[in-house]
Amino acid sequence: MFEDFSLFPEAASTVAGRIDAIYFFLIAIGIFFTVGISLAIGWCVVRYRQREGHEAQQIEGSLPLEIAWSIVPLFISLFVFGWGAKIFYDVMTPPEGATTFYVTGKQWMWKLQHPTGQREINKLHVPRGEKIVLQMISEDVIHDFWIPAFRIKADVVPGMYTTIWFEATKVGTYDIFCAEYCGTKHSEMIGEVVVMDPAGYQAWLDSEPVGVTPEEAGQVFFENLRCDTCHSADSGQRGPSLAGRFGQTVALADGQTVRFDENYIRESILDPRKKLSAGYQPLMPTYQGQISEDQLLKVIAYLKSLGATDSESKDNQVADEQGGGDR
Repeated sequence: MFEDFSLFPEAASTVAGRIDAIYFFLIAIGIFFTVGISLAIGWCVVRYRQREGHEAQQIEGSLPLEIAWSIVPLFISLFVFGWGAKIFYDVMTPPEGATTFYVTGKQWMWKLQHPTGQREINKLHVPRGEKIVLQMISEDVIHDFWIPAFRIKADVVPGMYTTIWFEATKVGTYDIFCAEYCGTKHSEMIGEVVVMDPAGYQAWLDSEPVGVTPEEAGQVFFENLRCDTCHSADSGQRGPSLAGRFGQTVALADGQTVRFDENYIRESILDPRKKLSAGYQPLMPTYQGQISEDQLLKVIAYLKSLGATDSESKDNQVADEQGGGDR
């Protein structure tokens, strides 16, 4: 009956052990103080119980004791905070050279795409020992992508990209859950991560229909929406060339700056006047309702893949120095 029973899910990622360690530490601290305080209360109940011939007397406070029970919990709390903050930073900061997969949440399914173009629904095949970044967004309501065995969980929010990463350490199949109530079929929004050895994963990739990569599909959408008429080297300065701009700083017309990242690109496509770049007129129309979240992810993947030419790099450097724009 209890063959498969376990208090904790299997630990199958590089961060799982670190998260478990701080969790068990907190449990141990809780048990230590619960038992200690309970024993102290029990001792006081027995030692100072009401007895004939004894009267209660005022007990003066102890300054060293009061300092101790204030300082000790303070240092324990600061230690746990620092430990947890370091783990949180490492878990939420994608490492360099990681492979990006694209995740779209939708009532009530997970749509996933590999960087090589393969698409899956409610299932994700990944190689063991490779760092995987999940770039996620929702098409409707707030979802939450949770893989208990990897100890990773992040909200998937409409209108904003979120990322999380993992490196699987064990071959096997692990559950995906939505950890945010998202409607009547929330409990059915489940999936699986299939971790394979690198050779098996490559064989699986070769057996699946490839289609086009996100970058190739993004280029098609970019051209079909006629974005290239304004955002190319020969566009007549109606808009800047976007090659090599990802990750750069954008100067805005109101004097502020913003990073040219996934969220800025998405906002610029859907609401181009909200953060207007310095040095350019508000000529760009909105594409709200003309492009889906899946297509936006692909356009962003395409723009991230563009490298700047030498002349464009020099132009971008001059624009940054002069406060030029990027949209």
